[in-house]
Amino acid sequence: MSEPEAQPGVATPGEQRAARALAASGIAHVIVRHGRVSTLAEAAAALGVDPGALIKTIVVRRGEGDYLFVLVPGGRAISWPKLRALLGVSRLSMPDAATAKEATGYERGTITPFGSSHAWPVVADERVLGREVSIGGGGHGVGATVDGDALVSVLGAQIADVTDPEPGA
Repeated sequence: MSEPEAQPGVATPGEQRAARALAASGIAHVIVRHGRVSTLAEAAAALGVDPGALIKTIVVRRGEGDYLFVLVPGGRAISWPKLRALLGVSRLSMPDAATAKEATGYERGTITPFGSSHAWPVVADERVLGREVSIGGGGHGVGATVDGDALVSVLGAQIADVTDPEPGA
């Protein structure tokens, strides 16, 4: 079952959970509602930022019941060989939407490490550092603007080069 569609000015349960977790983390942040968008470019335009400042939280499966979050800047995609080498594993996969929701409590397009139903380890691409970024806020069209360095610090993220440019980006 998906969360109810957000009404203007009314936070969904996922947004509320993410906002509580952001506040509890102590990280300075601003919640921004830009409304539902279809593409990364639309989201960047709605926020008035470079697409690379938008951070996608990707759930990756290492094994049965073993997941991690990978923070991927907009315009980039996970480099599976780089990520496998970093983690010292020969196989990784992306769970289907239902499994990702079960693992995080969030549906695809709203996933964030903040308020996840489980505190999975986090790997952040090195390009998250040194800039202001926007990470998902637990609902469609909702983000949290934060300092990238503070983000990786508060999440205890492992930092590495784990992405490549998306084709056509």
